[in-house]
Amino acid sequence: MSPHDHRAVGRRLGIYAPHDLCGAGLPLWLPDGTIVRDELERFVVELERAHGYRHVHTPQLGKRELYERSGHWAHYHEDMYPPMAVGSEEVVLRPMLCPHHILVFETERPSAAALPYRLAEVGEQFRFERSGVVGGLARVRQMTLNDGHVFCRPDQIDTEIADILAMVDDAYTVLGLPAPRLRLSRRGSGAKYVDDDALWRRGEAVLRDVLVELGLEFDEAEGEAAFYGPKIDLQVRDGRAREETLSTIQVDFHLPRQFDLSSRDGIGVIRPVMIHRSIVSTMERMVAHLLDVHGGALPAWLAPTHVRVLPVVDDVIASAAAVRDELVRAGLRASLDDRDASLAARVRAAEQARVPYVAVVGRREAAAGTVAVRVRDGPQLAPMAVAQLAAMVGRVVRSRHVALMP
Repeated sequence: MSPHDHRAVGRRLGIYAPHDLCGAGLPLWLPDGTIVRDELERFVVELERAHGYRHVHTPQLGKRELYERSGHWAHYHEDMYPPMAVGSEEVVLRPMLCPHHILVFETERPSAAALPYRLAEVGEQFRFERSGVVGGLARVRQMTLNDGHVFCRPDQIDTEIADILAMVDDAYTVLGLPAPRLRLSRRGSGAKYVDDDALWRRGEAVLRDVLVELGLEFDEAEGEAAFYGPKIDLQVRDGRAREETLSTIQVDFHLPRQFDLSSRDGIGVIRPVMIHRSIVSTMERMVAHLLDVHGGALPAWLAPTHVRVLPVVDDVIASAAAVRDELVRAGLRASLDDRDASLAARVRAAEQARVPYVAVVGRREAAAGTVAVRVRDGPQLAPMAVAQLAAMVGRVVRSRHVALMP
């Protein structure tokens, strides 16, 4: 297994763990992994709100009829879990969030003047992945998707897709990811896809025209579309030079027709177009990718521990604990390593844990109220006051810089 393989990195850093009693494809998020995931979720929710999205929570179950109407049952049921009988009804673990967001649209019934109508959710979904393909965090059976849907007029499609691409660009910059390769994923042959040639020609032409208008380079791939419509896939290489899809933008004329969606304007009724989009993929796949790309050395704002405090000798442990406490009060994630081990061994442990900053407290530092700071993969800084360290790290964390030095 490659040293950059997220499975090795994730287990070594205590990000996640498999367990036989959970089963394949159902990893446990450990405390440090939960910090990474929570920070990632917080970031993407803030980004979406800044771009006019409103967030919802929708059920993880739906009646079988919901997926029959959406077309998932006809085109996607092999990847869904079997229905469960609940009284006289059958309910299904949802494979996607889009049918529920359609129900939110139906409930609120926005007017044409209120379009674009943007919804987002960080929500659970379930895929009946076969045992041979699940592994680590990259391919799981229960996943938490950064999902979003835009209901808009046809003349708003270009602007909305450009805005979504700008969001992806901002997110990848903050996350320290390489620029993606754009792929226009088109329909293939077979019963997997909705049978409507005109719908497919219209959808593929719309996406192609948007990419050309924006002056973006892209490839085309047959057989990679969603069952209901074509999509723009953003392909990114991981730490082992393998390419995978992280973000997607899908234009959909099918589901609005299936649910007979409409918005009223001053003249009559129009049918909105639906754009499906995910900015940072599922939390599982994105964390796996970040571990691969960064080899576990996550940007400081994502790191489970910002600063690890190391006392040099036993008689400064109380001073080191006070340093830790001051950093915590400043809003940082700080820990104390006062184990009965050499300083060199504890420094190595912090390096192996990929902690961004190590604060060393010896007798001289304890007397002066300072710390000696080591920056991950960087310099050892001159002794500084604890408040100065808190301010420096706080600026990096709050700004979500990739670099550890402001």
